[in-house]
Amino acid sequence: MMMTRTRRGRHVGRALAVAVAGALALTACGSGGSGDGSGGADAAGAPLTIPREDMGTFVRNFNPFSPNVAPMTQQAVYEPMFVYNPADGSTTPWLATEWSASDDGTALTFSLREGVRWSDGEPLVAQDVVTTFELQKELLGGYEYLETVEAVDEGTVTFHLNRTYAPALYEIGQQIIIPDHVWSQVDDPSKETNENPVGTGPYTEVLSFESQSFDLGPNPNYWQPEKQKIPAIRMLAFAGNDGANLAAANGEVDWAPQFMPNIEQAFVAKDPEHNHYWFPPTGAMINWHLNTTKPPFDDVDVRKALSMAIDREQIVDVAMQGYTHPADCTGLSGAYDAWRDEDLAGSCTWTERDVDAANALLDEAGYPRGADGTRTHPDGSPLTLTISVGSTSSDWLSVAEIISQNLAEVGVAASVDAPDWSAVVASYEDGSFDTGIVWSNNAPTPYQFFRGVMSTATVKPVGEKTFENYHRFGDEDADALLDEFAGTNDEDAQHAIVRELQAEFDAEAPVIPLFPGPEWGAYTDVRFTGWPSEENPYATLNTRAPTTVLVLTTLEPVKG
Repeated sequence: MMMTRTRRGRHVGRALAVAVAGALALTACGSGGSGDGSGGADAAGAPLTIPREDMGTFVRNFNPFSPNVAPMTQQAVYEPMFVYNPADGSTTPWLATEWSASDDGTALTFSLREGVRWSDGEPLVAQDVVTTFELQKELLGGYEYLETVEAVDEGTVTFHLNRTYAPALYEIGQQIIIPDHVWSQVDDPSKETNENPVGTGPYTEVLSFESQSFDLGPNPNYWQPEKQKIPAIRMLAFAGNDGANLAAANGEVDWAPQFMPNIEQAFVAKDPEHNHYWFPPTGAMINWHLNTTKPPFDDVDVRKALSMAIDREQIVDVAMQGYTHPADCTGLSGAYDAWRDEDLAGSCTWTERDVDAANALLDEAGYPRGADGTRTHPDGSPLTLTISVGSTSSDWLSVAEIISQNLAEVGVAASVDAPDWSAVVASYEDGSFDTGIVWSNNAPTPYQFFRGVMSTATVKPVGEKTFENYHRFGDEDADALLDEFAGTNDEDAQHAIVRELQAEFDAEAPVIPLFPGPEWGAYTDVRFTGWPSEENPYATLNTRAPTTVLVLTTLEPVKG
């Protein structure tokens, strides 16, 4: 399940809700409602059609810094300096052709690709990169390690860091770049809707825009014109999975990046020759977060006992339809298989179901069972908890219900609270929630994952908004290891440090890992061919990932 997140650039909620009428969404583009005289992509050939199951309506906002940014802005309109692919671990040079670090790791230099032009014809220059990071820091924060960004010459940019920080390379390299000659003229970038964007990406031209659909046409000045085989991209808005899944089953969309229950019957069986899917477990780890500012969740023994009560096999088989696998005590998703300590993973105890051990640990922790079988706090009050999940997320709601049933077996009464995701996320951010099903940070190395679940630097007081470490857990031993990781570019040393971080995660159980999040992706090759797959993992099938641009520049219409 992927959901709308206030975290920057993250995935969006997978849902089971009332859908926008398919016919309305599927015909909206033809009206040419953008007011710019274009009737969409029909005259140029069939567009690549993609649903957004989490958006009942679209707003014409192509500001990449906006939380309300239109889909495909960061994938088709703007581009990064390189693209990292978690499916095969490769890094593809994009707007930069090469990069290097200084001997002490405090400077990173990128050489920009020659001949790249913005969609308005202006050349890509180093100042574009400088302006991008200045605005990124001003509007969204982050990059606290970044001292200055220097345009050495028109084709070279150097990032000066205030300390050695190994994760900086991937964080900087994957940031999409905006044009200085446009954005330096904007009075208030935070409020700019950027209705007619200027980008370096393959599809930058707004051919039509309606509240429930819009078309993006080819960039007339793209630096890889031979890879612009798709006539246009058409985005369709749906208020939930039902409508998006029906559109996929009926062959009305080409690329369906949402959760589909029983996909073999609901989608593949409709056209076995052409309908396919691939769900690699390279997404964020999905965790059960316990708010550690509240007793008894501040007790590691209680956290581990609750974890041992959970039937992850049932969660994976029933709630997740067998699309993923149970987590282990390393906390690492499938994106980090190369980093996993297999010895530790093979000896996990608290991420394996053991009701007897869970009961014994809760007894020892001082939470006895009363005469009615319900556990109590030391003061005699009932030990109860609430699991918060957004109302539209059918898969995660099922996860929460299974957890609730499992906990009843150890005498813990758990209720599922399912308001709108906006209310759930707000409670995560301000620390008022009890427990919840939450995604983790997902980056090319495990550093950001462990930082997001264990670093004291990410712990905010209850009431102060945070965008990570919702459970508010900090561990000074983890801090020291994270500092060691950030301070070295030696890969062998980094792997050794990550093994220690896994051991610390196993010892402290800061969050309860449930399963690696699948990268949802289904498609039909009736109209387009060249899709990534398990046999050809050049990208994932996630339409909201950095690798999306690799797919957009590989697909081509079926001939004949």
